[in-house]
Amino acid sequence: MKNQLFRIAVVLTGILYMNSLTAQEEDLLKLLGEEKPKKEIVKNAFKSPRVINGHSMEFLRPGTMDFRILHRFGQLDQGYENFFGLDQASMRMGFDFGILQNLMVGVGRSTYRKELDAYIKYAPFLQSTGKGSFPLTIALVSGMTMDGLPWADPTRKNFFTSKLAYYFQTIIGRKITEGLTLQVVPTLVHKNLVQLASESNNIYAVGVGGRLRLSRRISLTCDYFHVYNPLKEYDSEDPLSVGFDIETGGHVFQLHFSNSTGMNERAFLTETTGRWDKTEIRFGFNLSRVFQIKKKKTKEK
Repeated sequence: MKNQLFRIAVVLTGILYMNSLTAQEEDLLKLLGEEKPKKEIVKNAFKSPRVINGHSMEFLRPGTMDFRILHRFGQLDQGYENFFGLDQASMRMGFDFGILQNLMVGVGRSTYRKELDAYIKYAPFLQSTGKGSFPLTIALVSGMTMDGLPWADPTRKNFFTSKLAYYFQTIIGRKITEGLTLQVVPTLVHKNLVQLASESNNIYAVGVGGRLRLSRRISLTCDYFHVYNPLKEYDSEDPLSVGFDIETGGHVFQLHFSNSTGMNERAFLTETTGRWDKTEIRFGFNLSRVFQIKKKKTKEK
């Protein structure tokens, strides 16, 4: 009995001693002006809110606007007569806005099918470090597109809703190191109108995207989507894009190759027909310029 009481006394003394050391350490840190690491959001996983075609896990800073021009030429296999596709081009012009550190919205207009598109992206979880950190970014994206082409048969009864399509995505990504970022993107596209009665209005796909930093200002980027039930009317292929991001001050300039023509989710997931093995690919570039449209809040001294 005495031995047990002695052991308990020793354990309690040890606990009190350790608590005393911890308290003294915290007091010393305060005296030295040092504090425990605070929770910080991981930034610059990608250089822009998009990888190439698809959305990335990155968000704009609150109060900023990203003006984006996406330009894609014709297929390389068209030969010298069309200057290997450079005589033809399609483009998308977009405006993205940072609302909160985990919320942004955007709108765009494409020459391909004269489409208008809009989206909202929200992250309930952001990758962070420090106290209460989270290892991943999980973001939700919801978007809508509207076909701007005239009706194929204006004599029949047409509905405005037939021009609309929607997409829903979950982005799960992680900045693994300063030079490597990877993400996976389950996606659903819903088209209000399909050409064949045998086809589903819902198209399912899973995408992967990544960024590998090659130097201080240059990164290799890639995104690929596997479409599980492609539309037969287009004999569509899986979209694959590979490019280089070049950071030049306030601009991010991207050179890339892709087998898709369209530059929004409905277009490149349901109407990509080019094949890489037949050089049915297109050269293009994306230009991003971020503007501060709302003054940053400064702490009063």
